[in-house]
Amino acid sequence: MSPLDDGARARHRAMGRFLDFLEGKEIGADSRLTPQKRLRFKSMLRAVDGRTNGASYREIAENLFGARRVASEPWKTSPLRDTTIRLVRDGLAMVAGGYLDLLRR
Repeated sequence: MSPLDDGARARHRAMGRFLDFLEGKEIGADSRLTPQKRLRFKSMLRAVDGRTNGASYREIAENLFGARRVASEPWKTSPLRDTTIRLVRDGLAMVAGGYLDLLRR
C-alpha cells in the first residue's frame, strides 16, 4: 500500500515506468528533467568523481570543458572556475542525499 501524500503521484509514475521496463516496453526519457538539467546532473557526478579521486578544480574543469577553453583566460577569475566549484558543491550535496528530492517530483 502506498500512502496518499505529496509523493503519491511520483511513486505512481515510477511504478508505471518500472512495470513497463519489466514488460520489455520502451521507456524513454523521464519528462520531469529537461535536457539541460540532465546534462548538469551528469557534469555534477563527473565533477564529484574527479574531486573524490584527488583532482583539482582546474583538472576537473579541463575534463569537463576542455583544456584549451580553460587555458583561454586567467583561472582565478574564470567563470569556468566558478561553474566547476558549483558543480562539485552541488554534486556532493546530491551524493549526500539530495538525489532523494528528485524522486519526490
